[in-house]
Amino acid sequence: MNSTLAQPAETGIRRPAQTGHIILDRVTVRFGEDVRGRRAIFDTSLEIRPREFVCLLGPSGCGKSTLLNCIAGYIRPSSGEVRVDGHIVERPGPERGMVFQQYSLFPWKSIRDNIAFGPLRAGKSRAEALAIADHFLTMIGLSGFSKRYPAELSGGMQQRVGIARALANYPSVLLMDEPFGALDAQTRAMMQESLLRIWGEVETTVVFVTHDVDEAIFLADRIVVMSAGPGRIIADQDVPLLRPRSPDILTDDTFIRIKKSCLARIRAESLKAFQQQNR
Repeated sequence: MNSTLAQPAETGIRRPAQTGHIILDRVTVRFGEDVRGRRAIFDTSLEIRPREFVCLLGPSGCGKSTLLNCIAGYIRPSSGEVRVDGHIVERPGPERGMVFQQYSLFPWKSIRDNIAFGPLRAGKSRAEALAIADHFLTMIGLSGFSKRYPAELSGGMQQRVGIARALANYPSVLLMDEPFGALDAQTRAMMQESLLRIWGEVETTVVFVTHDVDEAIFLADRIVVMSAGPGRIIADQDVPLLRPRSPDILTDDTFIRIKKSCLARIRAESLKAFQQQNR
């Protein structure tokens, strides 16, 4: 990958070469007003290196999205801390872009204006913001749709716009909460390939929540498997598959080995959760 972020020269935006370093230090999250509240995450520590693509995997209710929201700054840990590039995360910030499963676009704004919204809020002139929007429209292959509105686009196209909007502030970290979960299988596969291509260009750190083991292995450098609630990290699996990746890799022996290992862990944790719910 290139050592600098691909971007339109006229914007003048640059970010340091090695940003996007995430550290979670003994993070616990309780939902409730006191120490007896329900623990969603318990005593969890994790380091994610700059420009890594890390997938969070685990059974429903294991705290994957809660962990992601801690990094985003939407949830404050009950104890422990989250640091990004040495700074404690206390609130959302433009250096951490977020993409949700719902497309979360402004329906009354054109696609171009949706992407330009963040740069405008950051103080860019309208000309600068539109130049950034045009850059990312080209990157996601939707230059011909700049004047369209979200309702005129397919789900996959809307999610591409959501990714572009999150990247328009040139964040050092891109956080993605099951962004392809609502898409059909074929569109989802195409979006996975598109995301890897975009990630190769922007060189940002990605933390991606998914329930789909195949998706996690196809995308990630590392897979972090979480336990049934309260969420803890029970496995940190490297994915030693060469890049760039194509769908052919799904039949690779290494892919299959990692899949079996992840499925076994998730099944064991899902059974624990089921037994806890039925006591």
